Amino acid sequence: MNESFDYVVVGGGSSGCIAAAKLAEDPSCRVLLLEAGPRAEDHPETLSADGYKHAFINDRVIWERFTAPQAHAGNQRIFAGTGTVLGGSGSVNGMVYTRGDARDYDDWPTGWRWDDVAPDFAQIEAKLRPRSRPPTRWTEACVSAAVTCGFSRTTDMSNGDLGNVVGYEPMTFEGDRRRSSYVAFIKDAGPRDNLVVRAGAFTHRLVFEGRRVVAVEYEHEGSRQTATVEREVVMCAGTLETPKLLMLSGVGPEQALRTQGIPMVVEHGAIGQNLHDHPNVPLFFLSRQRIDCNYPQLYSFYRTLAGASLPPGQSDTCYVFWPARSAMKQAVQRVLPGQVLPEGLYGGPLKQAIRSGVGMAFRSAAVRRFVDHLYGIVVILGKPRSRGSLRLRSSDPRAQAVIDPAYFSHPDDMATMVEGVTLARKLSRSGGLGAWRSKELMPGPLNRSPAQIARWVGRNAITTYHFAGTCHMGDTETAACDARLRLRGTANVRIGDASAIPFTPVSALNAPSMLVGWRAAKYIQAEARERDSRAAS
Repeated sequence: MNESFDYVVVGGGSSGCIAAAKLAEDPSCRVLLLEAGPRAEDHPETLSADGYKHAFINDRVIWERFTAPQAHAGNQRIFAGTGTVLGGSGSVNGMVYTRGDARDYDDWPTGWRWDDVAPDFAQIEAKLRPRSRPPTRWTEACVSAAVTCGFSRTTDMSNGDLGNVVGYEPMTFEGDRRRSSYVAFIKDAGPRDNLVVRAGAFTHRLVFEGRRVVAVEYEHEGSRQTATVEREVVMCAGTLETPKLLMLSGVGPEQALRTQGIPMVVEHGAIGQNLHDHPNVPLFFLSRQRIDCNYPQLYSFYRTLAGASLPPGQSDTCYVFWPARSAMKQAVQRVLPGQVLPEGLYGGPLKQAIRSGVGMAFRSAAVRRFVDHLYGIVVILGKPRSRGSLRLRSSDPRAQAVIDPAYFSHPDDMATMVEGVTLARKLSRSGGLGAWRSKELMPGPLNRSPAQIARWVGRNAITTYHFAGTCHMGDTETAACDARLRLRGTANVRIGDASAIPFTPVSALNAPSMLVGWRAAKYIQAEARERDSRAAS
């Protein structure tokens, strides 16, 4: 089967849904959106505001991957799954929507400063309609603790100032429904004659003639298909898949492609480099009172490491007050099998047996009471200096790439986390939260010195699923793409996802990812108008 489209958007996640919908605003353009995962409608939990915990353990909507062993994190293979369903990670995450701090964008290329991007965020939010959840007794106690420890309470997490603040995050929900980018930009708009949305479409490669993509090859319903590209391809497959697809198509570091026997189209050493993420570690406390909150809705940001090479006042860590009752069972079911099973056994029946055992344990009234009194303070490294890489394991499109975020390879990152753990402990004892008389369960009394805390962090660190940077944009020729997201060395490939982000914001990446997808389409539209204007004159 061979169809022709003006634009092909590869990846139907948070950024891809926006990019495709915006390109389809021009009725004269025919747009194809390819998503490897299923339709969101086939998994109703991805459309429900309460369904995120169930989506997290649905292997059909989570792309299961693990990192390479992390030398500075207890040699762990850390779960690195992301959403693979229409809406992507925005259909399975905790629905947090944060623009970031204005200072985060000072390191982005020309045209991407806070004042440049704030109007774009506002236009995205007009459709998403994010809102905060109402306070509870426990969340207000947490706010009191943060204020006592030097945070300032804010009522606006979107004003560009996340320096030492605590507040209620905007979240992408409305009533009992999730408002992912798929819902807000694709589903709400209804069918459009010029937009083809194809779920279950696994992209194999881009087909080049010279430096121009002429087609996209993908697999759908058991057959290989080809979409001819008349104008541009927008890569929105995500930080861990976009560089992999580019390398499979012959764009990337020469040696890496030669090793896999892939013919070179464009040599580009930046593809797959600059991988970074927000690692986190959760501290757990048992309260004497029942936690009256069901969502991770309260966030705080703080400048933790004195002397860090960041602008004055910029936060380097994020602290999430996490009620265990919101998703503790599902979190254990997701994480535990990967921690206890060797790599060769993970994909077999033992994984499901462990999950079933966890489910049975949580049926106990005693366990449920315990969880109802349990909360976490999650310490997230918001401005990591460590940089890793992604490289091909095989020329087989279905083989997972080798993912190495190199967590804590820069010493400042671990130093920041050690200070963050110390602050989180202080939070649990301070202000209104102190009155809840919490008992620390993790890290516990055996992890007190900086060296002990560092070892504990390394053994217990997990990802926050905020992968960025593997096709980063920049003003210099060494960056993978330019400030208008055009992939250098190619004639018609645009990067439209978090892989283009050069330096991650201190906050969650769902909103910045949407921004990149929005801007990719916006640049394409502007350049098309310029061409039409020149032709008319």
